[in-house]
Amino acid sequence: MAKLKNGGWVLVADGEKALFLINDGDENNLDLRVIRKDEQENPSTREQGANRPGSVQSSAGHDVSAMDDTDWHELAKERFAVDLADLLYSRAHAGRFDQLVIVAAPQILGVLRASMHSTVSGKVLTEIPKHLTNQPLDKIEKQVAAAVAEAA
Repeated sequence: MAKLKNGGWVLVADGEKALFLINDGDENNLDLRVIRKDEQENPSTREQGANRPGSVQSSAGHDVSAMDDTDWHELAKERFAVDLADLLYSRAHAGRFDQLVIVAAPQILGVLRASMHSTVSGKVLTEIPKHLTNQPLDKIEKQVAAAVAEAA
């Protein structure tokens, strides 16, 4: 029956913002405190893209098809998640945490999972596929407490 112990970490992330929280309470009464906050500027693709989408002419025939423009906004979100996974690895490798709960928007959670080193994934108690970065700490605490209790 795993519970989030004192000193356990919670990562709350979306593609542009991440909160690193530590449980300053005990297993039964979480008291999450912010220990680090990361944010990235991520303008919309429209603001980041310099060119209009290109086109390709078929080698056989006269067909021309449009190429999709790169979604720079989504790429930046994914890159941010990969950077978070790297940061978690360096902190886990340094022994900064033994337990981790990840609360992330579903797409970001998928990128984190795929990028996460086994050193980190072995410390994960549970994952919560929700977008909570702009929620107050007390609401995050309730969500984490419920998810940890359910996972136990």
